[in-house]
Amino acid sequence: MATNNVKLIHSFGQSIWLDFIDRQIMTSGKLKSLIDDDGVRGVTSNPAIFEKAITSSSDYDADIRALADSGKTNEELFFSLAIKDIQKATDLFKGVYDESKGEDGYVSLEVSPFLALDTDGTTKQALELWKAVGRDNVMIKIPGTKPGLAAIRKTISEGLNINVTLLFGLPRYEEVAEAYISGLEDRVSAGKSVEGISSVASFFLSRIDVLVDPMLDEKGLGDLKGEIAIASAKKAYEIYKRVFNSERWKALAAKGAKPQRLLWASTSSKNPAFKDTKYVEALIGPDTVDTVPLETIEAFRDHGIAANVLEDGLDKATEALDRLKKAGIDIDKITQQLEDEGIDKFNKPFEKLLQSIEDQKAKV
Repeated sequence: MATNNVKLIHSFGQSIWLDFIDRQIMTSGKLKSLIDDDGVRGVTSNPAIFEKAITSSSDYDADIRALADSGKTNEELFFSLAIKDIQKATDLFKGVYDESKGEDGYVSLEVSPFLALDTDGTTKQALELWKAVGRDNVMIKIPGTKPGLAAIRKTISEGLNINVTLLFGLPRYEEVAEAYISGLEDRVSAGKSVEGISSVASFFLSRIDVLVDPMLDEKGLGDLKGEIAIASAKKAYEIYKRVFNSERWKALAAKGAKPQRLLWASTSSKNPAFKDTKYVEALIGPDTVDTVPLETIEAFRDHGIAANVLEDGLDKATEALDRLKKAGIDIDKITQQLEDEGIDKFNKPFEKLLQSIEDQKAKV
């Protein structure tokens, strides 16, 4: 039997998670076959994914109607629907979670995007969602914004699994790793165990190139098109290896703490000139996760090339970012812009989602 290209990725130490969820994929058996045949080891969701799931099918209508008179706000109603889906998915991945001893098998649910700049609101909702889902293999998604950092530290200290989302820049990534480690240290200080806590830091890739590439031609750096996001990711991995090999980290690891893995997100090619599996192929390497949309998984199964390449060409990655700086392109400014836009990109579908719930309720 021919080797499955997607499944092959795991032999290089990287876990593939699906960046998609809806009821159809679970009830049809499609998700189960992605787990069994392609070796998919987790699921991530976000407000845009749920908006698409709820507005483009009638699968949720009966539930919305049943909850219409419950006195819940539209947001509470949405989370009731989402939690049901997340519980179903975590149950499907329980086998992966057990077999991998808690390394994989996670399903991510995001706090409301309206809370992206609200530390206390984020912390409070993360704790509520964690409790409501009630599964060891759920991850609560918190954006890696400045106000998000304290919420990440606090929720880790409370023993939650956290998926830090919306990361674009290297300085912020380092702050996120710091928040994770500090949260574990807080837990140790409180006399609690750090075993079994899992976290990922989700680095968004293709959007970096979408923003940077048009600037490159003007500066005579056309050869770097489609390379800056990958260069940033390789540098992030360098930071990861440094931070999680430090003496400070080793003290936590000795108590059973797991490193916060880097997760590559936004890995579908937005530029039709690029190969559709470009970002997945470029960043396969040990102790990482890649969350991939369905169509990219299918493309990779068909013609993707799996190899351990994450640490190849590190000097080239450093050089690419240096050339960018010399040309006067401020990558830190760009990544901050992407973070701001990212919040907006999740707020809009969330507003649309709440409106569609309102419309459904009106039909009752």
